[in-house]
Amino acid sequence: MDIYDLPFSEAADRNKGPLLEVVASYFKNCNNVLEIGSGTGQHAVHFATSLPKLQWHTSDRSGSLEPIAQRIRYAKIENAKAPIAFDVNQQWPEQRFDGVFTANTLHIMPWQAVCSLFAGLPTILNEAATVIVYGPFNYHGAYTSPSNARFDELLKQTAAHQGIRDFEAVDKLAREARLALLEDREMPANNRCLVFRLKTADPRKSFA
Repeated sequence: MDIYDLPFSEAADRNKGPLLEVVASYFKNCNNVLEIGSGTGQHAVHFATSLPKLQWHTSDRSGSLEPIAQRIRYAKIENAKAPIAFDVNQQWPEQRFDGVFTANTLHIMPWQAVCSLFAGLPTILNEAATVIVYGPFNYHGAYTSPSNARFDELLKQTAAHQGIRDFEAVDKLAREARLALLEDREMPANNRCLVFRLKTADPRKSFA
């Protein structure tokens, strides 16, 4: 299979620049980052190429791994790691990471899987690790744009369990997992980047 035959996301191609700014800023002191739901692998290749000191670990559900692996092989970058099979409702990796990145996953997962995602994060995070979540969110139960309202309708038509999540509900899950919100950044196309930091067990240590 040629690289041009691999699955390609136009959205991932459009948002890779703005996302790299966030990733480069918050993961600058990280060694190992896990991407949950690597999709086509485009983000992994772009971020790993731009940040050669960072080890970018890819993952997705078992049936989606080969296109990611092929894209990484074509890119010939050693710091983008071959994808591992990972389902948030099943066994979590034993390795710990300095950061976790996930893009456009929360509105695809069932809500129970979103809960499982946040509940499991502390088990794989090093002290004061950073978590970046990208995608559309509602605020106070309201859409942030007409396009997001249309997108939400399309999601629910595709599968009843899908839908744009409420920021307040996601932030509650994060706080229950000892993740403190550092930034809620506005992104292009009515998306957001939520950046969290794992609170340290010792309250005398700063996590900001």
